[in-house]
Amino acid sequence: MFNEVKKSMQWGQETLTLETGKVARQADGSVIATLGETSVMANVTFAKEPKPGQDFFPLTVHYQEKYYAAGKVPGGFFKREARPTEKETLTARLIDRPCRPLFAPGFKHEVLVMCTVLSHDLVNDPDIVAMIAASAALTISGVPFMGPIGAARVGFVDGEYVLNPEVQDMDQLRNNPEQRLDLVVAGTKDAVMMVESEAYELSEDEMLGAVVFAHEQIQPVIDLIIALAEDAAKEPFNYTPPDYSELYAAVKAAGEEDMRAAYAIRDKQERTNTVAAVREKIKAALTEEQLEDANLGSALKKLESGILRGDVVKNGNRIDGRSTTTVRAIESQVGMLPRTHGSALFTRGETQALVVTTLGTGEDEQIIDALHGNFRSNFLLHYNFPPYSVGEVGRVGSPGRREIGHGKLAWRALQAVLPAPTDFPYTIRVVSEITESNGSSSMASVCGGSLSMMDAGVPLKAPVAGVAMGLVLEEDGSYAVLTDILGDEDHLGDMDFKVAGTENGITSLQMDIKVAGITPEIMKQALAQAKEGRMHILGEMSKALSAGRTEFSAHAPRIETMTVPTDKIREVIGSGGKVIREIVETSGAKVDINDDGVIKIASPNSESIQKAYDMIYSIVAEPEEGKVYKGKVVKIVDFGAFVNFFGKRDGLVHVSQIENRRLNHPSDVLKEGQEVWVKLLGFDDRGKVRLSMKVVDQETGEEAKKEESAE
Repeated sequence: MFNEVKKSMQWGQETLTLETGKVARQADGSVIATLGETSVMANVTFAKEPKPGQDFFPLTVHYQEKYYAAGKVPGGFFKREARPTEKETLTARLIDRPCRPLFAPGFKHEVLVMCTVLSHDLVNDPDIVAMIAASAALTISGVPFMGPIGAARVGFVDGEYVLNPEVQDMDQLRNNPEQRLDLVVAGTKDAVMMVESEAYELSEDEMLGAVVFAHEQIQPVIDLIIALAEDAAKEPFNYTPPDYSELYAAVKAAGEEDMRAAYAIRDKQERTNTVAAVREKIKAALTEEQLEDANLGSALKKLESGILRGDVVKNGNRIDGRSTTTVRAIESQVGMLPRTHGSALFTRGETQALVVTTLGTGEDEQIIDALHGNFRSNFLLHYNFPPYSVGEVGRVGSPGRREIGHGKLAWRALQAVLPAPTDFPYTIRVVSEITESNGSSSMASVCGGSLSMMDAGVPLKAPVAGVAMGLVLEEDGSYAVLTDILGDEDHLGDMDFKVAGTENGITSLQMDIKVAGITPEIMKQALAQAKEGRMHILGEMSKALSAGRTEFSAHAPRIETMTVPTDKIREVIGSGGKVIREIVETSGAKVDINDDGVIKIASPNSESIQKAYDMIYSIVAEPEEGKVYKGKVVKIVDFGAFVNFFGKRDGLVHVSQIENRRLNHPSDVLKEGQEVWVKLLGFDDRGKVRLSMKVVDQETGEEAKKEESAE
């Protein structure tokens, strides 16, 4: 019934298995990849005809984590998987980015890749397994895919690279000083196609070494996929790349000179409008048959690309007149918004980010429900890219994949320099509003985010800056590496290489390339140029603010922490939360209690914090023998008075300890509700408190010079 094909190999510490032919047999390609006990099923389908008039490649990648894979039931009311999580969105992008450039040029048939996590052993991250499964499914599907690709994760501990570290080793790296890198690399047999990383101030050589190490480690994975394809691949789809040489010649003849003049305009909006006008002029010169050709868009892009790329490689001339290593003019400003906790406006050329920092308390932390368990995050970064930032109109909705991806890149770059939660017990939310865009708004978010947090008083270990590098690689092997690329250079170039970090090293690296020919030498040059650019940008940023402010905004909460014994937590909370509610209502402060006994008290008002602190302290602390306390008489009896002197603790002042004279009855000098000063003499054999008034000056609360011994 089944025509099953299965291939396995030892990969690092685990066995990697690829199997096909048993499940999802109606898909064009279906592969279940298993590493350890983590299994991901990838299914590929593609349309056999392109949609008429479609001039782009409609590749869609979905990655789904099923809770049953880890033996869990989904949370929420509906108890089923709903909208994609951030992890699912980011992993879908990880799969898409290295695969998209490897489809045959001109292929515009709709392609759907769906990856489903079937089993998760909580050791091997399913994202790497999904990338391998997707590559294998594409390779055997018959679609014109010039792969396969392999993928691997790399860690860095004690100067050694680690292949596919365990999930727990990669979890919240900021709290794991031994692990300095979380790097994902995907590539073909000959070239690295994609890099995504979170790093802790690694040097350029260390990062390059990690990428090279990963590329070496994925070679046997690629061989395994090829071995699977040799036994299970379908017949290649009959596809011939379109020949639109005649159309291109007509387009070039009609508008090359005008298009070259348009790309010589340095202002983005004027250039964009002129390029659009030239396109219309070219179309006006074409025949009806040529206008209906589905390859017209490709021909126009080829003309634009040839003009931009040729000038850069041959003459070193860029659109805006800069050299290949020059960063655009930078202007930074902090403290823009009066009511926010921290704000910065970072402008680099025609790219601008307004970045705002908000400081919150423990209850503002994000609770993330992941397959490997729930965890909390006290650092949030949200990136927004509205249509007006590029002078366009468009629909505004919930964040898309691009916004989530760019926000995560900036998050990775900045979280490496955050203070430890124990040193800075705040939840930090950074929001980057892209107000203008012409290249690398994610790196502007990094720069603006660093300044905004420093403006809010966050004690960063060091300022962080980011820069986007580009590449133009010609067929003859000549190339140019570009620092701080424009939008057009990204769109028409061969590489998008983003590097962020401090003066001491790299904190994040992301690379996507469109050609299968980048070499370690090109990467080394790009990293070196990026370091120069980063240092320049850090210098420009320091003109606005070079270190975190020592004072918080008047509108930001102040947080004090205290630690109580874990067996006292119940007393602080009280039955049904009665005690903690009373503390919050009485003091006006927010109070968060962790299971480990750490209590965070937050309020913009220091008096509220102190009041809550005192109330909690009175519950959890024990009275000290020999110390003087202020109390209140709660009950008078024949032999003395009971005084509430320490939280809810009462003690007896014997009639002989009220004054230095004989009293007929305690009520001669005391009444219920009266405030008195008492000294804790000790505890009797039954543990009851013994107090004295007569050894304390009732006016000042100071202990009398001559104390009479307790009876």
